[in-house]
Amino acid sequence: MNIARILYPVKTLGPGNRVGIWVCGCPRRCRGCANPELWERRPEFEITVDRLREVISGIAAGRQIDGFTVSGGEPMAQPEDLGALVRYLGTVSEDILVYSGFEYGELMKQDSEIIRSVLTSIAVLIDGRYVEKLNKDIILRGSENQNVIILNERFRAKYENYLEITRNQIQNFTTADGVVSVGIHNKDFKSKIRSKIRG
Repeated sequence: MNIARILYPVKTLGPGNRVGIWVCGCPRRCRGCANPELWERRPEFEITVDRLREVISGIAAGRQIDGFTVSGGEPMAQPEDLGALVRYLGTVSEDILVYSGFEYGELMKQDSEIIRSVLTSIAVLIDGRYVEKLNKDIILRGSENQNVIILNERFRAKYENYLEITRNQIQNFTTADGVVSVGIHNKDFKSKIRSKIRG
């Protein structure tokens, strides 16, 4: 599986302390995407699902994991590996939220048993292309055309409450490569950052 980063605790992409997993590779390549560096798959980011399980098990040891958020890149572009990963994640927490640039209907039309299995194994799908002009600072969604689809009814009350009382926030992680900014960004965040850098 091509994985760019794994971060914990992510508090800005779903309720609680979450493990955030970002995949590389995306055929959608939406204009204004917050993560264009994740459009291309990179050989140095290849990791087996078994090794990924070990990494996540290490994070889970002695820590509170309230859920997982899988983003990218495009997770559904790696369906076999995503399916194997989701099966494992469900043994740690069934609160699995997946972002996809594909709409739910598009995914179902692919008539893929693997994708259907993923969709029946996760709690929430946030679907649809990112449309920059529709970025209205809506909780959990990059643009208002995207949908929060609750696929596991056991999590409906939890997410409906979260969506009602929570506002978008940004969380910065310091990594070996610099700073990773996590959350739903305003459409002008890149220009604001450039202005701050210029002073």
